[in-house]
Amino acid sequence: MTSFKSGFIAIIGRPNVGKSTLMNRLLGQRVSIVSPRPQTTRTKVLGIKNLPGAQLIFLDTPGIDKSGGYFHRLMVKTATNSLEGADLILWIVEAPDPLSQGDKLILEMLKRVGSPILLAINKVDLVGKESLLPTIDRFRSLLPFAEIVPISATAGDNVPLLESLLVHYLREGPPLYPPEQVTDQPERFVIAELIRERIFRSVYQEVPYAVAVLVEKVRAREGRALTDVEATIYVEKDSQKAIIIGHGGTMLKRIGESARPEIERLLGTQVFLKLWVKVRSDWQKDDEALRRLGYLQQ
Repeated sequence: MTSFKSGFIAIIGRPNVGKSTLMNRLLGQRVSIVSPRPQTTRTKVLGIKNLPGAQLIFLDTPGIDKSGGYFHRLMVKTATNSLEGADLILWIVEAPDPLSQGDKLILEMLKRVGSPILLAINKVDLVGKESLLPTIDRFRSLLPFAEIVPISATAGDNVPLLESLLVHYLREGPPLYPPEQVTDQPERFVIAELIRERIFRSVYQEVPYAVAVLVEKVRAREGRALTDVEATIYVEKDSQKAIIIGHGGTMLKRIGESARPEIERLLGTQVFLKLWVKVRSDWQKDDEALRRLGYLQQ
């Protein structure tokens, strides 16, 4: 009889090295927010990959660096806590970049964990082979990694190999979640993340980092394949509110129109989406607000 394997895998790395892209690639669908800008992941997102002989349970963590205020420190604490109880650690670094302060902080954290650590060197499609081997040797001297795998999360290069190695290092154990489940995040949280992703892709400068999204309503209309979704976008300043709304509401309309197809794919129905924008200057410092927005446990 073939044994079954299961376990929790913490994906860790500094901001914008491709953690969310890799997890979504491994899962075959989007669970974690993906943007070309750093610090888009704010909470541990549990993604579940079901294979014939294994169940891989991924924790995608906020990017770790040494900057930021209270809310940023909260995100770093979230990432740090994900290492506790993880059966495997998957550290993502970028091939062309030297070790940043965030990488050095992660390195010190990883020296204290007892779980096997796999290193994925991402974005290898951007560097030549002649520079890749010295990079591998440099990292090999830092920690006793179980495996070092060069990958491209965007192109999918070596991702199947990485998946097979993750399965190899998992312990035997039963499935921990039903086979049809792909995340433990509530439906409203996933919808909020989809809207927040479109904000990151639509507006620039500091505005997206001051934004939080709260889904107020998700209600299927009786007798119709249509779902009403209402969400509030919170910002910290009136000037940010003006940018999100745009001239004559054009930016808010663009955000809604680009988010709606993603929400429809998630819900499997047509969606009537309503968005509001409100100013709450202290939301990143207020524990009650952070709990309501899903960034702190109740």
